[in-house]
Amino acid sequence: MPPYVLPDKCDGCKNEADPWCVAVCPGNLFMIDPVTSKALCRDPGECWDCMTCTIFCPRQAIVTQVQYQLAPIPAELIPRLGKRHITWTLIDCKGRIYRLENMILAGEGEEED
Repeated sequence: MPPYVLPDKCDGCKNEADPWCVAVCPGNLFMIDPVTSKALCRDPGECWDCMTCTIFCPRQAIVTQVQYQLAPIPAELIPRLGKRHITWTLIDCKGRIYRLENMILAGEGEEED
């Protein structure tokens, strides 16, 4: 399920230049709606449910639910946060392990952890 922004909780990071959801989305899918000043996922169909926006939102205003296919079967999706990256470990129903890593908040001159 694509991320859903709870309008009562989202404050658009108070007009900061680079709101958290915009900064951390690996798909560059988030923006601040110029009319409402709240976060908006501009293309939910492109979201791959990494939940980085959900984890980093300082107001817990973004909700993401793991796809239903993972729930009834013995599978796990485990996030591990580093200082500038997030690593996702997916263990599928057959025990196969996949790891995905996304860089976040990396800037010039910053050291990797």
